Amino acid sequence: MKKLQNEQLKQQFIQTSGYLDQFSFDVSLDTQLFFFPANSYLVKENQPPSHLFYLVKGKAKLYDTLANGKVALIDFFSPPCFIGEMELVDETQTAFSVQAIEDCWCLALARKDCQKKLLKDALFLQKLCMYFAHKNYRNIKASTQNQGFPLSQRLASFILLTQNEGRYREKHTQVSEYLGVSYRHLLYVIAQFVDDGYLKKEKNSYLIQDTEKLIQLAAEVKA
Repeated sequence: MKKLQNEQLKQQFIQTSGYLDQFSFDVSLDTQLFFFPANSYLVKENQPPSHLFYLVKGKAKLYDTLANGKVALIDFFSPPCFIGEMELVDETQTAFSVQAIEDCWCLALARKDCQKKLLKDALFLQKLCMYFAHKNYRNIKASTQNQGFPLSQRLASFILLTQNEGRYREKHTQVSEYLGVSYRHLLYVIAQFVDDGYLKKEKNSYLIQDTEKLIQLAAEVKA
């Protein structure tokens, strides 16, 4: 995590992301700009975030480490969206890990300075309620997609979501559980993608070679 002292870039993100529309008072002077390189952590498990983040560029994933040591993917973040809002509302909430899939930029408000004021802001709370509702709808939609679409289409959509600079690196065990399929079935479809020329296997990743075909496969799932 790196705090950026770039006022011009901060103002650009503020103006283009709808950030100020989330609050009934001017938060500009209290807002900071952070940069998170790909694979770094925006939030670490069991460590409450020090800031309320507003993702304005990049992609990140949310996951939990279970008692048996397995890592479970939960959700994905694309801009614009809040990160750390659950811990802001409920300080007893256990923090899950949020990791950058690609380079991420976030506008941020320090919890210690703004928490009380934010929790009294009717507009902010209304926006959070809408955000929670949309997130719940998205999770329900993902669950129904797992039941209604073949793995090839869902995997194509997942690869496009999680790729970074044309490379796909997610762990097969976590992906199979997230998509609700067996490890063997997942490996079979990935091998088919390689045979069909959509992906190329490399040492620790897959290089996407036919983005258009993956987009075509994913189109119905995203509809």
